Amino acid sequence: MMNEMIEIMNSRIVLLRRAIRAAEKDAESFPVGRLRINKTERQTRYYRMLEDGDSTGKYLSKKEMATIRRLSQKHYNRHFLKIAKTELGLLEKFVVKYGRTNSEHVFDDLSAERKKLAEPYILSDDLFAGRWQSRIFKANPYMPENRKYDTRRGEKVRSKSEAIIADILYELGIPYHYECPLQLKNRGIRYPDFTMLKVKTREEVYLEHFGLLDDGQYLRDSLHKLDEYRESGIYPGKNLLFTYETEESPLDIKGIRAMLKRLLC
Repeated sequence: MMNEMIEIMNSRIVLLRRAIRAAEKDAESFPVGRLRINKTERQTRYYRMLEDGDSTGKYLSKKEMATIRRLSQKHYNRHFLKIAKTELGLLEKFVVKYGRTNSEHVFDDLSAERKKLAEPYILSDDLFAGRWQSRIFKANPYMPENRKYDTRRGEKVRSKSEAIIADILYELGIPYHYECPLQLKNRGIRYPDFTMLKVKTREEVYLEHFGLLDDGQYLRDSLHKLDEYRESGIYPGKNLLFTYETEESPLDIKGIRAMLKRLLC
């Protein structure tokens, strides 16, 4: 979780540095003076102030709008650089300091024997994911003999497509459980094809593969399953993903890999 915050801060640092460079370059071409704006109910007038003690300034007509805009940009530029440089400095100091004082690293730096004896106060992402992955659960008892297809992780699933999806998850390093029980609101236990962990946010995300959508009854059952998920606060695109295939639309392996990488990595 904290690592994700650091990534966000580093992205912000890059953005600020780029913007500051652009603003500093822009500042080299501003016209002399500053802009005074006098707005009434009937009109807005612009004046160019050339001297510090000048309280009136030289009137600028609308024909001089280019100068008006540059003077206005100059005002914004000055304030932007002040605030942006302050923000940048604070972020840079925090990232450097955090690298030396990350509390999670205290447990990570213990010897293997001490790790067995101690319980961390804060779980690092890797430790949290490892514990989540090693969780023991009672798998779907329905027709276990139908699990015929091997995955790279050494388990068996019910279809070739599910084996492909499992292998993609394994390749991307996304922790997952196959057919892990899920208690739905007023619906009893269901077994999503895949229960996945989004490590950065420590959220569980479910994936259902619909492999027989050409079959009318299967399609109706699949839509009913989505309704059950929705009633329990599990929504497509938020914490529920689904893949599908028909005779005319085979499994989109490339698209599935891109989706899982984008949403869960």
